[in-house]
Amino acid sequence: MSATAGMVDLHCHMLPGIDDGAPDLAVALAMARCAVADGIRVTACTPHIYPGMYENDRDGILSAITAFQAELDREGIDLRLVVGADTHLAPDLVANLRAGKVPTLNNTRYLLLEPPHHTAPPRFEDSIFQLMTAGIVPVVTHPERLSWIEGNYEAFARVVRGGAWMQVTAGSLTGRFGKRPKYWAERMLDEGLVHILATDSHHIDRRPPLLAEGRDAAARRVGAAEAGHLVQTRPQGILDDIAPSQLPPLPERGLASSGRPFWRRWFATA
Repeated sequence: MSATAGMVDLHCHMLPGIDDGAPDLAVALAMARCAVADGIRVTACTPHIYPGMYENDRDGILSAITAFQAELDREGIDLRLVVGADTHLAPDLVANLRAGKVPTLNNTRYLLLEPPHHTAPPRFEDSIFQLMTAGIVPVVTHPERLSWIEGNYEAFARVVRGGAWMQVTAGSLTGRFGKRPKYWAERMLDEGLVHILATDSHHIDRRPPLLAEGRDAAARRVGAAEAGHLVQTRPQGILDDIAPSQLPPLPERGLASSGRPFWRRWFATA
């Protein structure tokens, strides 16, 4: 796809009043207008599902999307919304997925998965494996912004080799989150560990839904074709539920192409 084709944002907190994203309809509409002006044509509404804090579920998210899509259509804002959730790791996650309580991205095999920000979860790699054995492709959100990435960087490379996907925040590549996330975002991109870029937008002022700047920053490092895969080809493939093996592979470089997948190591020690 060309750089002028519509982009797909698979991580955005645009639904009004449902989590820590848009607080009201006015902000949500402003975010939608910003996204369209930036070249985004499809946005996955991905509010947090965080037990004990944000008790969202699939039915509630779908209801909020229907109401907000009607507002967009009424305002003439050309943005298509699809379902998703910024899902936190929990012991009953697989059970809730099977029960239809937790939505995947556009009801596909792909799940947006948010690890804890400040503490490495115990058995992180095993949790990824369990999701994959249930037929889910985890899309790990913003690893470059996690405070524990320094001591666990190779774990992210292992789960990528095992079949998990990585989503880096577009603004991390442009320095919106500071030097440290920028370093890790660039390193992961350079080493072939990033499948998609997304905005993870929460507000029109503090964290606007800007994806093109991340695409352009990525293009300077990995080329225009791969940058297009990050914001168009692979995200659209997710929406269409295309198997990972049928989508453009990651560039073969660095940690993504070395060593054996973690699931083989798991079987060897199980």
